Amino acid sequence: MSITILILIAVVAVALAFEFINGFHDCANAIATVVSTKVLSPKQAVLFGASLEFVGALTGTHVAKTIGSGIVNAELITLTVIFCALLAAVLWNLLTWYLGLPSSSSHALIGGLLGAAIVKAGPDVVHVKTLMEKVIIPMFTSPVLGFVVGFSFMLLLVLIFYRANPQKVNKRFRKLQLISSGLMAISHGSNDAQKTMGIITLALLAGGVLHKAPNGDFDIPIYVIIICALTMAAGTMNGGWKIIKTMGHKIIRLKPIHGFAAETSAATLILTASHFGIPLSTTHVISTAIMGVGSTLHAHAVKWRIVGNIVIAWVLTIPACMIISSIIYYSIYHFILK
Repeated sequence: MSITILILIAVVAVALAFEFINGFHDCANAIATVVSTKVLSPKQAVLFGASLEFVGALTGTHVAKTIGSGIVNAELITLTVIFCALLAAVLWNLLTWYLGLPSSSSHALIGGLLGAAIVKAGPDVVHVKTLMEKVIIPMFTSPVLGFVVGFSFMLLLVLIFYRANPQKVNKRFRKLQLISSGLMAISHGSNDAQKTMGIITLALLAGGVLHKAPNGDFDIPIYVIIICALTMAAGTMNGGWKIIKTMGHKIIRLKPIHGFAAETSAATLILTASHFGIPLSTTHVISTAIMGVGSTLHAHAVKWRIVGNIVIAWVLTIPACMIISSIIYYSIYHFILK
């Protein structure tokens, strides 16, 4: 067995480990509100979420193609670069999971890819226009949109139901939250699962297993789609309970109507981004949607100290993973490959 095949196997294994970790790290995105409002038990919620995450992962490949060739020049990327990017993202995800911080797995992966690629081939390897349009600008605008849409939608619900009996409203929205939570799980699968599909496809291209068409286009193999969908679903079933606690209890105390508003707002934004191939941070969107919903109660309903810690993790994710992957690549190149 050639060294290239061995490295490719290692890359795919780490990619699937990243996908699994992404599943339990980010499962809070889909099920935190439905658990915190006690619409479903934790076990019911992870099974429900995992099933619909799998469905969502099968809905398209636009995001996968952005990751696979849109951010960096695929012609200059080696298997070692991809391995370092994945390892950096895995390490960052494990650290933020341990700390209970809902950081972005998407940005961890993108940061890792940028860091190792730049050390390997220089800054020209980066497709700056695509990076700005589909990563950097959405990184700043999506949390704002999450907050605004969550706040606006919750305000609309308050205006519609302000005279209704609170117990009846909560009872009604406990049922509706099953729909919104399911939509959130589908949207998460449609965006986050595709990022690993793109990375594995990029690895298969770099390893010579796949080849681009003459026009430079490529397809995501069906076996890559299915294995990534199954892996993310398995990760979701293991549940990242520390982050679920942060999302569902520490930001604000949620009732079913609040969970419905936050999930519906976030899912709408994420599905729109997936359609346009934007690797959005689902964590950013659902977190700020929860903050927006909480702000309709009163400013002090949101625990801003916790929010501050989350924002710090968001800001640090891309540069931290760039540094980690750069160090890993430099170490492998100088101390192992040489």
